[in-house]
Amino acid sequence: MKKCSLILSLFIVPLMLNAQSVEGLWKTIDDETGNPKSIVKVYKADGKLYGKIVKLIENKDPNAKCTECPGKLKNKPLKEMRIIYGLEKKRGKWTGDDGILDPEKGKYYNCKIWAESDTKLNVRGYIGPLYRTQNWIRYQ
Repeated sequence: MKKCSLILSLFIVPLMLNAQSVEGLWKTIDDETGNPKSIVKVYKADGKLYGKIVKLIENKDPNAKCTECPGKLKNKPLKEMRIIYGLEKKRGKWTGDDGILDPEKGKYYNCKIWAESDTKLNVRGYIGPLYRTQNWIRYQ
């Protein structure tokens, strides 16, 4: 009986993890301060994953601009700014090179995103072996 349960769990658990959607509204949490910063809408388009800031929480200025952003994004409004770019699903996680923008630092990072649960999203930015993971909370 234990053997049967183990075999079933090996098949069912991965299916349950894949069933959790990363799409929707997510409250970003600063991994350094623990404070909520913004609400990001994560969505699919043409089979790829994108995300944009739809509301600023920590920044009291609703017209705040991205002063550190590179190129054509410099001094553009943070609200409605796309920060997740064209991630593709591979082995249960959404990944992409230069797939996420940190507007505070004005830098792009390689990215992995996966749902830990229906209410918690892991967002990892990395360069080579160095990475930082934020936990975003589903916004109702």
